[in-house]
Formats: sequence, C-alpha cells, structure tokens
Amino acid sequence: MAYDGEDKDALERRMKVRPQHLERMDELKKGGHFVFGGAILDDKETMVGSVLICEFPGWEEMESYLETEPYVMGGVWQKIKVKPFRQAKI
Repeated sequence: MAYDGEDKDALERRMKVRPQHLERMDELKKGGHFVFGGAILDDKETMVGSVLICEFPGWEEMESYLETEPYVMGGVWQKIKVKPFRQAKI
C-alpha cells in the first residue's frame, strides 16, 4: 500500500507521472510480477494512494522495482507499506 502526499499539489504530481506509472505496471504485468492493483480513493473518490499486489523472487527485486517506480521518483508516494502476502488456496 502506498499513500500519496497530503499537500495541495499531491494530485497534480500523481497525474503528471501517471502515464509513466501505468507503463511501468504494464512492464510488470508482461514480466509476470503484477498480480493486481488500483487506486485508493478518499470520500470524494479522489485518488490518494495505491494498492499493488506483485510477485517478486525476493525483497531485493521488490526494492529494485520501487527505486524505479515513477510514483516514487516523482514524489507521489510519500508513505509505502510493503507486507508479504499469501493468496488463499480455496
């Protein structure tokens, strides 16, 4: 889960780099790393963050991805929480 900044320019920063972010998601999908994701919305349905479920061989690969993520490089995501996840087998 990644949360955008709360300053007045946060949404503008997000929209500025959003095309590059979506291109990066497409690359992750083609590489078999992107499982699913989308925007976190506030009460007004404004994008204020992101949820991504990705699969990487290890933490180093995940950290490498984050170093090149346009929302990180563009100062969009201000708080990132990374947690291991296991999908239920039902």
